[in-house]
Amino acid sequence: MASQEEIAAKAADVLQGIARQINCLSDDNRTTRRRGIDGIRKATLGKEPPLEKEILKEVLNHIVKSILKCFSDPVEKCRELAIHFIGDYITSVDNFEDILPYLIPTLVQRLGCKEIVENAEELRLTLVELLTKIVEICKKNVAPYLDDMIQILQKTIVDPYPEVKKQSCKCTSLLAKTIPEHFHLLSESLIAPLLLTVSHQHSKVRVACINTIGDVLQYGSPKPMENVIPHLTQRFFDQAPTVRVAVTDVVGHWLLDFIDRYSFHSKLIPLLLGSVSDELPEIQNQAKQLWKDVGAKYQDENEEELKKQIDFGGPDPALPPGEDERPGLGCRILVYRNLIKILPGIVNDLSDWTVSNRVMSSKLLCVLLLNAEDHVTQHLAALLTGLYKACGDDEQQVVERVIKSAELTGWFVKPEIYCNLVLPTLKSSQNANVLTIFAALIRGTPPGVLQSRLHEICDTLAEPDVCRAAEMKYLYQVLACTDAVISKCGEDCKEYSLQLFTVLLTVLAMTNNIDLMDEVKVTLKKLSEVQGLGDSYELYHQHTKQVLDSLKGSYEQWTNYSTERLIFDTLLTEAGPVVGEHLDEVIPMLKTNLRPEKDPELRLKLFSLLSRLVTNASYTLNSQERFGDFVIVVVKDMIIPNCVWHAGRTSAAVRTITVSCLWALFQSELLTDVKLNPILDDLVTQLVSLLEDDVRTTRLVTCRVLQKLLTLCKHSFDPERLHKMYMELLKRMDDSNDEVRVATARTFSAYFNCFQSDYDASFYRAHLEEMYKGLLVHLDDPDPIIQDAVFDVLKQAASICPAMLQRQIDDVKHKHRIPKYCNHLSEHINTLQSSS
Repeated sequence: MASQEEIAAKAADVLQGIARQINCLSDDNRTTRRRGIDGIRKATLGKEPPLEKEILKEVLNHIVKSILKCFSDPVEKCRELAIHFIGDYITSVDNFEDILPYLIPTLVQRLGCKEIVENAEELRLTLVELLTKIVEICKKNVAPYLDDMIQILQKTIVDPYPEVKKQSCKCTSLLAKTIPEHFHLLSESLIAPLLLTVSHQHSKVRVACINTIGDVLQYGSPKPMENVIPHLTQRFFDQAPTVRVAVTDVVGHWLLDFIDRYSFHSKLIPLLLGSVSDELPEIQNQAKQLWKDVGAKYQDENEEELKKQIDFGGPDPALPPGEDERPGLGCRILVYRNLIKILPGIVNDLSDWTVSNRVMSSKLLCVLLLNAEDHVTQHLAALLTGLYKACGDDEQQVVERVIKSAELTGWFVKPEIYCNLVLPTLKSSQNANVLTIFAALIRGTPPGVLQSRLHEICDTLAEPDVCRAAEMKYLYQVLACTDAVISKCGEDCKEYSLQLFTVLLTVLAMTNNIDLMDEVKVTLKKLSEVQGLGDSYELYHQHTKQVLDSLKGSYEQWTNYSTERLIFDTLLTEAGPVVGEHLDEVIPMLKTNLRPEKDPELRLKLFSLLSRLVTNASYTLNSQERFGDFVIVVVKDMIIPNCVWHAGRTSAAVRTITVSCLWALFQSELLTDVKLNPILDDLVTQLVSLLEDDVRTTRLVTCRVLQKLLTLCKHSFDPERLHKMYMELLKRMDDSNDEVRVATARTFSAYFNCFQSDYDASFYRAHLEEMYKGLLVHLDDPDPIIQDAVFDVLKQAASICPAMLQRQIDDVKHKHRIPKYCNHLSEHINTLQSSS
């Protein structure tokens, strides 16, 4: 090994050889300066064979100040050569700390000023790389220069060049790990620039910055944690998976190793649990493993305190559906002890104005509940309030997660507890969101534990203030609650079948939505199946009488808008053959509400119902073949009074539906001449008045009804009754509507069939002449259909008094444009007279 004198001598020889190049470094010519740096490199670092390290160090220590001056050279290439020279120098010698007092201030001058001094991006990157290399090689010996390094990093972390940012983050992390005992004194000053950089547009910069923040807090002062957490929270919404991985890793290791982690559990736990529900399985798995490690470490650190729970905790309870592993004891205790601090923030964020925050909070809530288990009970009131509000969110993801959270709550919280909170809320306000959450709670409840509150639940759902509403969303949720009860309790619902049936019938009555109606019918079928009934009609058979009895107290006060009227309508429409079993209750209700003084719109709706039932009477009203006993009551007390004319469009519509209902009764063949005879005069009087009605449909249907009535009761019509009708019928032959005129002609056919063989034509000559004369006018109608119809009527009427008709024909024949019908009619009369 060479002595110090020998090293000095050899170094002097080298220095003498490069003396000219050293002088060139201060020359005004840029090319000369560049050649000077190149010459020095060749004679020192690039010399072949290489100089011994001791000699090289001795030489470089003498020229380092001259090289460092080149860091400020106005020519970029010269600065670049000088920086690379120093970088190679510090890696070529064993110890270069002698030059740090000169090198570090130079770096501060180039990088640490308020304004950017080094304007070349690549050179700033090289300088930061040089600084990183110094920390790597010198390790703890850089401590005296920590202030200068921090000053540099404060500026380079926010440098405009992304590569400089990343390298600065790397250098900062290395510095923090290298001299933590000194670093913590100044670490806080780096937080502000790091937080400015953490939202940079390049994902790699964000990743580097997040990792550096983790190291700065881990090895530095823990005080800035409060300021850092909100910024890291925003990174959980980052579109780049690598950024979310970095946040998860940093937060996980803070929870494991951060010196003051117990003080920040309530802040950090939500961040890590948020990653458990990340959309990428890789991040989920990473977060789950870190969370397991955190829980295990916490359990180990508090083993004495948790000894009883560890040793005597008993077997694990059943897991909620869809879950395959229970969180560890340490995880559960951590969440339980911090729940009072964590839960309010999450609940509050469920109504945040940004969608991303609401989605993240809803995901986090599910994970939190899985770890909190039944400890969430003491926070139930606040939780439910948040869930009520959030389940009405416009974002479907939020709604789905909130409902999942409610189901988990139902699994962990006893029904008697959540019922005590939810049911009073249901009674006090018609809120669809409350029903949504209640349905989810019921669905989530473990099998076999809901029975203790089943009576109270069913009674509450069946209350009018709860199950009756006009809002479609609310009705859907009433159905959802009812369906949840039936699905969860099965055959236990049998005892409360009436309440559940009432709820479903009410929903069916309150909606016009086809989809909702179909869903209600599916649930009705389910209710019948859990009771072992064959089909839904058995359910109606079981409860129709009870529902009708419940309506008896109010049916006299019904209006068109009464919910009870809607329920009554729906019950009779859906009950099918069961209706025929309860005519003793149904008919009085109809009779009372079809009185003329009742609301016309109410009567309109009830006549519509009655018409539907009568149209299919064999399947509904007459399923037990008892409707015949009530049919005259229907005609006398319901139909006839409502045929009386009253002004107004609604009244006109009532008359139309009333006579249509009468027509349906005739079609059902339940009316007989014997039954009709006591009310025949009143019925005919009202029908005749309806022939003058303003509504075409009313006049048309009335003609058809009269035709049916005349056919059915032809033996009950004496001349006096017949003579009261023909003038109004003749008027209808002049109706503005041809269809009514044709129907009138057919009515005349039935009318003339009512004339008995002993009819005294001579005595009633005036009436008969008026009929013949009125009909003969229409025998020359422009419409051939009318002509044919009238011709058929007159052929039929000719048999009453052929001679009289012939005389009438002779009187008008010359006035007809087309005499053929008169001729044919005369031929028919001749035939009649010949055969008599």
